[in-house]
Amino acid sequence: MGGHVDTFFHPPHQRSRGRGFASFGLRQGAARLVDLHQSGSAKVMLPRQDGAVPEIVFLNTSGGLTGGDDISFSLDLGPGCRALATTQTAERAYASTGPTARMTVNATVAAGGRLDWLPQETLLYQQSRLTRRTTIDLTGDATCLLAEMVILGRPAMGERVTDTRLTDARLITRDGRPVWAETMHLDPSVLADPSPALLNGARAFAVICLVAQGAEDAVTALRDALDPALGAVSGWDGKCVIRLAAHDGWPLKQQIARLLRILTGGPLPRVWASGGLTNDHGSHHGSHHGSQGETR
Repeated sequence: MGGHVDTFFHPPHQRSRGRGFASFGLRQGAARLVDLHQSGSAKVMLPRQDGAVPEIVFLNTSGGLTGGDDISFSLDLGPGCRALATTQTAERAYASTGPTARMTVNATVAAGGRLDWLPQETLLYQQSRLTRRTTIDLTGDATCLLAEMVILGRPAMGERVTDTRLTDARLITRDGRPVWAETMHLDPSVLADPSPALLNGARAFAVICLVAQGAEDAVTALRDALDPALGAVSGWDGKCVIRLAAHDGWPLKQQIARLLRILTGGPLPRVWASGGLTNDHGSHHGSHHGSQGETR
């Protein structure tokens, strides 16, 4: 017999799919679950808690994202509903030589409602490929707070990420009109460029955006709490945006925690404690921006 016969069986990668959806309506002054759907590797958890503001926890049970995976989380808040949504753990994007992994987050917030979308960080590993799109649709005077953080690998373990591709698109609309939109593209050329206009060597970065009437009034208190070496804050036309970057994830997480206490006037998501952040300190900052503090 001539030629080489490959006797090894190479099973195809088992791609992960998942969809998690929850909707809430106002009943007796509190947001109550109306509908819940979960399929595949997407789960929605509602930890027991006191108070009128539920904490919704989304989870990707596959343990991470790799080539061709497709996960979506969706949330619908009815009129007057307020909720905090987060993720159970950091989302991990692993190496992929095939298709790009996809993560989609969609939320609708009806008039009088407020959503705080505060997921734990996304970890990008060498040769990861991820496209993420986050869309929050507001109606009337609804408000939202978004905070998203990305960390490149695990610097404490000596990992250095030089090859990753991330497309991270965020869109917040009000009554169908865009009020805040941005798309970030990360690729090897960006990682290799030391320019201060890009990452400037940072291995962890984040954006926080508050969209609410009078959101810009929070700028002074936020600047007082912000380490200028880590980022900057700006506010205009019912928006307040903070951009942060650091050489490591931990100082970035600590800074985000301080800023979120100001913007929410309440505690951090309970599941964040798994990452070492607690509500034992800094809660006094909440008084700085009382107009937003009543949400939790």
